[in-house]
Amino acid sequence: MSTSLADPRDLQGNLEGPGLQSVALVQEGPQEQLDQPEKAEPAILTVSIALWRLWLENGGPCPAFVSGHGFGEYSALVAAGSLSLDSAVRLIESRARLMQATAELNNGAMATILGLDDPDVVAICGEAAKDQVVSVTYFNSPGQVVIAGHKAAVNRTIELCKAKGAKRVVPTAGSVPSHCALMKPAAGRFSAMVNSVEWMTPHMPVVRNVTATVAADLDALKQDLMVELYQPVHWVECVRTLARNGVVNMIECGPGRALAALNKRCADGVTTYGINSPDQLVTTRAALS
Repeated sequence: MSTSLADPRDLQGNLEGPGLQSVALVQEGPQEQLDQPEKAEPAILTVSIALWRLWLENGGPCPAFVSGHGFGEYSALVAAGSLSLDSAVRLIESRARLMQATAELNNGAMATILGLDDPDVVAICGEAAKDQVVSVTYFNSPGQVVIAGHKAAVNRTIELCKAKGAKRVVPTAGSVPSHCALMKPAAGRFSAMVNSVEWMTPHMPVVRNVTATVAADLDALKQDLMVELYQPVHWVECVRTLARNGVVNMIECGPGRALAALNKRCADGVTTYGINSPDQLVTTRAALS
């Protein structure tokens, strides 16, 4: 992972508090800890914000909007000034622990479905659910969704999707069934934590995962962090909302290039740039200057 990131000394110079421990974990391991969501998710959040700060310090233009995929919404809220990095790290650690504890009460599963129309997968989930939970939890790009729920219901959905002509089905090993109704109990317990940290009015609009709409209202942003635990991530519509608002260039702040691959399938005329290496940072800044 470290080979794809900017110089770790630069990252650490842009962090404080628990963020420093997260970067050290990314750079040095151990891998067993990075395999745990309560460690991995704060680490990804922290690296994303370190890259964001490097971007600004190196003269990169400030965006007109921010948005984050899944728990990436926490990175967006930090970038927009609504949450401090310290508060976001603490929230996302608590979120991961609550979701893991809730998942242990249910025999859950997740899987990625490729090659079917999104409404067809939604309908198949309804057919396969019977008296259990299974639903689309990530609308990643047209023809690529993630489902989650009870393991038996997910398996029934997988078989029906294959029968309907899915090009590929990829079960997700050992994952928490996030963004589905199984997580609703966790949302109730998470509410107090969301309201316990300091919030500030964002200084740029945030496109929200749950509704794919633009918001600056703090009550709406707080509510989203609770609701998104059991509601799907509408990433396709988030990208389209950005495009409708005139966005043609996006910057992906974080390790990897997963969103760049998704975004180009979500809306025409949108280009996503990366900044997760020194060369990329220079190239992207030159392209957008």
